[in-house]
Amino acid sequence: MPAPVTQLFPGVQLHIVTGKGGTGKTTVAASLAIALAADGGDVLLCEVEGRQGFAQLFDVPPLPYEERLIARGTGDAGDVYALAIDAESALMEYLDMYYRLGRAGKALDRFGVIEFATTIAPGVRDVLLTGKVYEAARRNRRNKDAREYDAIVLDAPPTGRIAQFLNVNNELAGLAKMGPIKAQADTVTELIRSPQCAIHLTTVLEEMPVQETIDGIHEMQRTGLPVGGVFINLVRPQDLGDNERALLLNDKVDNQQLSKTLDSVGIATTPAIVATLISEGRDHAERRELEDSQRALIAELDVPSLELPRLPGGVEYEGLYDLAAILREGGIR
Repeated sequence: MPAPVTQLFPGVQLHIVTGKGGTGKTTVAASLAIALAADGGDVLLCEVEGRQGFAQLFDVPPLPYEERLIARGTGDAGDVYALAIDAESALMEYLDMYYRLGRAGKALDRFGVIEFATTIAPGVRDVLLTGKVYEAARRNRRNKDAREYDAIVLDAPPTGRIAQFLNVNNELAGLAKMGPIKAQADTVTELIRSPQCAIHLTTVLEEMPVQETIDGIHEMQRTGLPVGGVFINLVRPQDLGDNERALLLNDKVDNQQLSKTLDSVGIATTPAIVATLISEGRDHAERRELEDSQRALIAELDVPSLELPRLPGGVEYEGLYDLAAILREGGIR
């Protein structure tokens, strides 16, 4: 009987996923949402960068500023919804919800006042974006028909901007000392810094993304943001054993023996072909050596880490469920 899987992040409702560009954080966020929904709870996926990454991954039309079902659970699994949040729409909703502006708010939007306000005050933009996530996590009586979610996954800005994005209170320190915007910033900050939130970092086993991950974790720990785990994405298979790798790295491969081995299985060779194969093998061994060194650096961070493989042919809809299954095996519940 297999040992029970330990749940990695018990009590966490809001999962924030960041990472250096190109590491696949949107794919990781989508797979994480599917994994979290597997036990029957509904999950909301949020994006704030305007890239429509979830629409592409799930092969659905571009998402509006509206919660849309994008993956229906099977069996005992819950459903996954998605929401593309933009600051202008969030501010319109905020004005209508708290000030009942209605048509007046739309007039402001038409004259470009809202875009102007969120452009000159980027801290306000971040408050509005995270404020909508907060509203989804803390649904109240103002919106009785709103769907309640068991978990929320936010595909956040890249690692280089994540601390600034989440520390909205500091951004507004010189802009709003009091009032509703300041109050909303405070409530958002309270959630983000609570045990119900975990900030995960996505990386690949390369020097720059790993270093950015290390720097991002140290900055978040310094500023009091709750670090969750590291998702090591796009991991290549280990095609070489330790002995074979050592032979290649130390230039100890016997060319004649390799040629005889290939000939014995019906593969015709020439000295040039054998030399090329050895050169490619050495490159592969050096790559695995580099990846192992980066994996060791991640292990020193003393935070949970999970590895996700590079899928043949790239990630398609079905591949998200394969990655979600791996996350489930690793303790995502």
